[in-house]
Amino acid sequence: MGDAFADGWAWWVIGLAVGVPVLLVVLTELIGTLTRRGNPVAKPLRMLRNWVIPAGALLALLAFAIQSPADQVWTRVVATVFGFLVILLVLSSFNVALFANAQQDSWRGRIPTIFVEIARLILVGVGLALLFSWVWDADVGGLFTALGVGSIVIGLALQNAVGGVISGLLLLFEQPFKIGDWLDTGGVKGRVVEVNWRAVHIETGAGIQIVPNSTLSGASFTNMSQPDGPYSAETAVKFSTDDPPHEVMGLLVEIADALPMSLPGDRASVDYSGAGAYGVSIPVAGPADASRALSMYLSWLWYAARRRGFALDGDSTDPLAEPQRLVEAITAIAPTLHLRDDDIEAVTVGARLERFGVGEIVLPSGVVPDEVRVVVSGRAVLAIDADGGRIEFATAEKGDIVGHTALTRERTQAVTVAGEILTVVVLPLSTVDALIQSRPRLAVEIGEALELKRSLAATRLAELGLARNVIGER
Repeated sequence: MGDAFADGWAWWVIGLAVGVPVLLVVLTELIGTLTRRGNPVAKPLRMLRNWVIPAGALLALLAFAIQSPADQVWTRVVATVFGFLVILLVLSSFNVALFANAQQDSWRGRIPTIFVEIARLILVGVGLALLFSWVWDADVGGLFTALGVGSIVIGLALQNAVGGVISGLLLLFEQPFKIGDWLDTGGVKGRVVEVNWRAVHIETGAGIQIVPNSTLSGASFTNMSQPDGPYSAETAVKFSTDDPPHEVMGLLVEIADALPMSLPGDRASVDYSGAGAYGVSIPVAGPADASRALSMYLSWLWYAARRRGFALDGDSTDPLAEPQRLVEAITAIAPTLHLRDDDIEAVTVGARLERFGVGEIVLPSGVVPDEVRVVVSGRAVLAIDADGGRIEFATAEKGDIVGHTALTRERTQAVTVAGEILTVVVLPLSTVDALIQSRPRLAVEIGEALELKRSLAATRLAELGLARNVIGER
């Protein structure tokens, strides 16, 4: 026994038998605490506990306790395994220290994963070469020389292909755009849906366009999503030179500001270029809203221009303007107004037909109407603006009156929106007043309809837990 302690191997055995279990218990408790906190340091510590320490203990047992010769195969194998595990532990620790908590906009957060994997592979290869040189006395100098020469030959042979890959990887490192951004490359315009080391996938609305990273890195492109903030959806429209420019510009701004995608507080701008040409700029939240905003804007403008008698694209014709269409429409709504056959001609004087596109505001809230509208075809939706949105509570269909408060001279509290393509007969207030005086039943029906709409609005608000002091209807 004295010889064992004198030789020192007994102390190694005791130290390993006591120290390794204690160290494993301490690491287990520490790893459990870090895991519960979501700390990434737990990963390299788990490798240390499960692999590095057992392999190191076995190597210490062979080399110092049993005192096995260093040139024995088993000692070299264990030393090789231990050295390899230490290399992995060091790389894992560096990965946690550099990248685990990297901010998204920092240089560490912008490094593509493939760069990290290539660097890790190179370091593992170099580490293994040095390990074999140290443990097995291997001559790795010739291997490094051969690899260097081979790399040069392969690089020259594949310089075009490798150059494209490197250009793409550098583009990923710089990250001038991210998934969800809108790009305009000159030939392709759309939203980025995927980015990898080889190509960028862009959703164009007509399918996925795949653009190689090397193509983007060698050409200029526009990131329409940067910088953050309002984005302008722009379009050009043309009217007849006979249309008054200021009235046209007022209509263009009015339609743009009514769009649901238009940013509140930012008004649209219009530039007149002469010869009936106008440029419109509509503030929206981003490029994602631009195409939808322009599509809705141009469709609304078609209906609004014909209601105002302007010649959009040089064409002012409107089938609704034909006198026979108005007579047919008033005949269709005659039961609502209690009209007799001899009343139709009188009601036609001063009346007109109007048409609205889907989503257009037929009558806004907060105004005193000076006209009454009767639905001929289509459907209108009545809603109340509350909590930053619109709460629908009723509809107006064929034969229903829109604008009841014109008769009571009250401000409207609800907004009327075209739920589908809507055609209405617009009657001057004087015409409706004359009808009411000669038809008391019409006055009663209008009053009942007004109270019903107010009741429906109040009930709907109550269902949502909202309150409103005054509920009116158009």
